[in-house]
Amino acid sequence: MLSREEGTYGRACSGQVAARQEPPVTRRLAVLVPARFAAFLAALALGPLASGAVQAQPAAAAAKGPCEAVEFEGQPYTICTVDLRRERVRLFWLGADGLPYGSLSSLADRQGPRLSFAMNAGMYDKGQAPVGLYVEDGREMKGVSTANGPGNFHLKPNGVFYVKGDRAGVLDTGRYLRAKPAPDFATQSGPMLVVEGKIHPKISADGPSQKIRNGVGVRDGGRVALFAISERPVTFGAFARLFKDSLGCRNALFLDGSVSSLYAPGLGRSDLSRPLGPLVGAVGK
Repeated sequence: MLSREEGTYGRACSGQVAARQEPPVTRRLAVLVPARFAAFLAALALGPLASGAVQAQPAAAAAKGPCEAVEFEGQPYTICTVDLRRERVRLFWLGADGLPYGSLSSLADRQGPRLSFAMNAGMYDKGQAPVGLYVEDGREMKGVSTANGPGNFHLKPNGVFYVKGDRAGVLDTGRYLRAKPAPDFATQSGPMLVVEGKIHPKISADGPSQKIRNGVGVRDGGRVALFAISERPVTFGAFARLFKDSLGCRNALFLDGSVSSLYAPGLGRSDLSRPLGPLVGAVGK
């Protein structure tokens, strides 16, 4: 939601962090290397009988879905990495009844097990309608906003996350309007966190505002979309550096703060929050 200070009002559910089943790790390799080493030791101990356990390791990891815990600059985050060649990233706002889904649990109930993850997808007004551009299944349901005003949404440049076929993109609003990508799905939010490899010029290295935040970036020519949510309140600067320095995104967009929420069944997680507007998630093709 939109407010003068933070782009949202209200607080994320206090159980948001507690819902995580595993403590954060310092690097992604910290998750992978010990598991492989343990499998190697098991193979030495069990001989030929261990081969099945070793081969089952990747399948067990895949069952957890696209989201994993990471740590960057001493702060815990959950990152959901989606390869658009394997899964479809799409946006959700209104259900078949014409009313907003309103919550991640409602979306999960209606989408079923095909939904591998979801989170809130941009700022919205008190009626749970998108503040800026919103496109779903190729239909523009809300137009682009180029207005000036208070709050994070209007901290120019703001931007658009969009999906077209098996590619995703993040562009500042001006470039998006010039590119005219005719997307299948799109949501506008702000501010941009990273613009062409540089942190947004108005984001300080570490400002006074600390919130639970979520955002999105892309890499690998748009084939991979990366969604991040902080597990503790962080500054805009720290969150922007996560996308630029750790995730390697040349362009990244802030989605929201305070109400930031995640559905990750592979982690046994479904956050509660105030009523939500647009949602983004990944479903099987």
